[in-house]
Amino acid sequence: MASDQDELVFLPLGGLGEIGMNAALYGFGPKKKKKWILVDCGVTFADDAYPGIDLVYPDLRFLEERKQDLVGIIITHAHEDHIGAIAELWPRLEAPVYMTRFAADLLATRRLSEPGAPKLPVTVVPQGGKVDLAPFEVQLIPVSHSIPESNSLAIRTKHGLVVHTGDWKLDDAPFIGNVTNAEDFKALGDEGVIAAISDSTNVMRDGVSPSETDVAKALTEIIMAAEHRVAITTFASNVARISAVAQAAQACGREVVLVGRAMERVVAVARELGYLDGIPEFRSADAFQHLPRNKVVALLTGSQGESRAALARIANDDHRDIQFSQGDIVVFSSRLIPGNEKSVLRIVNALAEKGVRIVTDKDGLIHVSGHPRRGEMEMMYGWLRPGTVIPAHGEAQHLAEHVRFAREQGVPHAVMGRNGAMIRLAPGEPEIIDHVPVGRLYKDGEIVIDEADKAIPERRKLSIAGIATIAIAIDGKGEIAGDPVIDVMGMPRYTRQGEELIDFVADTVIRTLDGLPRARRRDTEFVENAVLRAVRSTLNNTWGKKPACHVLVIEV
Repeated sequence: MASDQDELVFLPLGGLGEIGMNAALYGFGPKKKKKWILVDCGVTFADDAYPGIDLVYPDLRFLEERKQDLVGIIITHAHEDHIGAIAELWPRLEAPVYMTRFAADLLATRRLSEPGAPKLPVTVVPQGGKVDLAPFEVQLIPVSHSIPESNSLAIRTKHGLVVHTGDWKLDDAPFIGNVTNAEDFKALGDEGVIAAISDSTNVMRDGVSPSETDVAKALTEIIMAAEHRVAITTFASNVARISAVAQAAQACGREVVLVGRAMERVVAVARELGYLDGIPEFRSADAFQHLPRNKVVALLTGSQGESRAALARIANDDHRDIQFSQGDIVVFSSRLIPGNEKSVLRIVNALAEKGVRIVTDKDGLIHVSGHPRRGEMEMMYGWLRPGTVIPAHGEAQHLAEHVRFAREQGVPHAVMGRNGAMIRLAPGEPEIIDHVPVGRLYKDGEIVIDEADKAIPERRKLSIAGIATIAIAIDGKGEIAGDPVIDVMGMPRYTRQGEELIDFVADTVIRTLDGLPRARRRDTEFVENAVLRAVRSTLNNTWGKKPACHVLVIEV
């Protein structure tokens, strides 16, 4: 029996107040002796504010300090914002991992095949299956989403049932994968749901999401009407969209050329598991130029403007096998993730210069979201009848609106949590009872650094104002040995008066050294600081910026 001290808590370490980097803890037990499960361990993608950084991971330091009490890690589905950090962060946790076959195979193909990747103890769980992780029992409830084998979780404890919805939507004709079965969730509601931790992505949108089948019809019409090549870029993980494009191409007498390693990996896993049965084998990129222009459909990675993805390379004439010509069509069958607008616009403009026609979701129903709109959320709450709702998977405005929406649906309690806020779900009414340290980790090449590392702010500074490097040799008598060696990077070459900026730096260095008594020149640290201050002051007066400055004094 659970003692009076036992409590059930929800603690997000990522994914609340942001889109991506999902990592949610559930804890059960006395205050100081809880057992924990981690639901998802995802990444987000860095923007221009983080130069040199591609991936951002949740900081799991709270859990690392308690890893002996972590009884399991459960992955709801195989999208990178839910699974992308597991290979990197698992060695810090060393707990058993549970996921479906599609997620496991895709993870093995994407991450675990890389050199130095850890050997994760993955247990494959079928959809609908249960995992006993005492004091928790976790059941995977199949839902419709934009990747196969997505799941909500029914988390049972002695204090009651919690439903972690994960990413989901309602779609009676999803093309591939499961529907979100009303009866499954009604049964959970009848059992009694003390809390639902619920997807907030589309809470601003009224109505019900269109079906993936509707997208397939629209893509077929575009391909049928096209006179020349059609290229379709979408999220590589969207197997239903890949299948829809393939069937549309087949109906129009065209062959599909697959372009991009991420898409190739997903297709390989999907074929192995039977999700592309009946779909002809795709052609490789080198077939593109050899097929008649009216007999090809290219499926491309790069819908978010990723610089190294296939579409960007093609737009920049940097792809070995594929070039577009005037009259070809490029269809963006995807949602533009906020923050990627500039990157996508650069690609669109580069394609337009070539005479390529661009089709986006503004031109027709060529993409549907994998997340529920308000009408779908209303139905879900009608089925579950939860005592508490905690919005997840959204930025601050989504979470706040979701709280209002839940209250309008008659949910007794709606709590707006944020990363690091520990929320007691039971016993008693839900409330925030503690805050724990959270943050971000950055993948910098092959190294993971934390927010305290100086590398990123220093790069920002370098990107704005460049760097001046000065090397000075001084002998034991305090005499300057030879001319100082000066180099500048990231600065304009000339001043407004047309004089070379490096000459101002050189003059400043010589003038500063000449102004120092010989005895002070033997103090290398004093000389370095004096030259640094003088050079930065000169550049600020001449250029209007203070760059990074590195001065090295060598005794000879």
